[in-house]
Amino acid sequence: MDCSFEERKRELEMECQVPENAMLESANRLERFMEPFVASYRRHEQSSHATTFVRGLCSDLERKNGESIAYLAGLDRKTIQHFIGESKWDDRPLRSQLAGQVAAELGEPDGVIVFDPSGFPKSGKQSVGVARQWCGRLGKVDNCQLGVYLGYVSSKNHALVDSELYLPQEWTNDKPRMERAGVPKDRQRFRTRQKICLELLDRHAATLPHEWITGDDELGRPAGFRRELRERNERYLLAVPCNTKVCDLSVSSSSSTRVDSWVAGQGDEKWTRIEVRDGEKGPIDVDAIKTPVQTGWKKYSTLTDEVLVVIRYRDRDSRVIKTDYYLSNAKPQTSLADFCRAAKAELRIEECFRRSKSQAGLADYEVRNWIGWHHHQTLSLLASWFLNVETRQAKKKDTRNDIQPNPYRNRLDHSYRTTMRFSLGRQMAN
Repeated sequence: MDCSFEERKRELEMECQVPENAMLESANRLERFMEPFVASYRRHEQSSHATTFVRGLCSDLERKNGESIAYLAGLDRKTIQHFIGESKWDDRPLRSQLAGQVAAELGEPDGVIVFDPSGFPKSGKQSVGVARQWCGRLGKVDNCQLGVYLGYVSSKNHALVDSELYLPQEWTNDKPRMERAGVPKDRQRFRTRQKICLELLDRHAATLPHEWITGDDELGRPAGFRRELRERNERYLLAVPCNTKVCDLSVSSSSSTRVDSWVAGQGDEKWTRIEVRDGEKGPIDVDAIKTPVQTGWKKYSTLTDEVLVVIRYRDRDSRVIKTDYYLSNAKPQTSLADFCRAAKAELRIEECFRRSKSQAGLADYEVRNWIGWHHHQTLSLLASWFLNVETRQAKKKDTRNDIQPNPYRNRLDHSYRTTMRFSLGRQMAN
């Protein structure tokens, strides 16, 4: 027993050792990673600043804003702040390149495109788009900015791909305020979150192979959004509020009822237990049920056949702690397992948000205008993708691409287990 313990102790100690050149190798990989993205810049200094900024976002800085990243790289803070907040470089080619890479590395025919708004608490009234609105991060209505994000999920992995800032009507009704915040002319009209989602979808649907579109109940609530997806021949599974009314087509002479009331009338024998994903403490099981329904209003000629899917979660004591309601235009014969697989994609994107905000500075921006917000978001999405790539390479047991694979050597080399966040000193600045 003592011998086994000592051997295991030595193995653990070896895993904790970081090779001297590990950080340099990671920095070199970042340089190569950025090459296709910075190719769209017209000036060399812009390419250099973009790489420097992404390097700072991947570092162990506590606050990953322009000033902190500039000091880390040994640059004048005004240089980086101008590059992010004022320089008029187009970030759309970078996002298109990102979507292409995500499709190439994670793409699968049954992939899921997830739309998910995310709030950023803000004080004051000058930051573009800031208003009193629902902030999921705080769990209440408060002063915040709201970004609408497109994420992609497959069995290979998951990533955030694109985003756009939502402007409340109090902003779009105030033209001088938008001018001061640098909102482009073609973005000064009010657009709902659903409209932004459709624009993001039209931008990337052909690039990202997918079988499902999913989103939260704020997106699924309007019947018009679901209709727009049907017109685009997209298959969706959208969450809806508990007070959504449906007519159960599996029961003759059924009247319209709220989805939560319909669930209350279903016996336990009608639910199916399904394992949806591995949790931190083991597999997570859910109860699921489905039925064909009709939604809309007859007098307005908006009746639509859909499928109601209900998923409920239980705690360790088998008590129901959460119930989610969904509407889908999939065939009624679609298995509950497929519905649950699509539903769990939103959980994966929530993981992306947590990683991006904690590791890639997604929420650390200190800019007030439109262009600055989108520049920071774009480079943060690239930083998140780089960490995603590094993590997946690490799982292959050899992150270096300058040597031949050697299974025996890899078994003894523990450098692939090192963390992907790294600290870069001034000597590595551009």
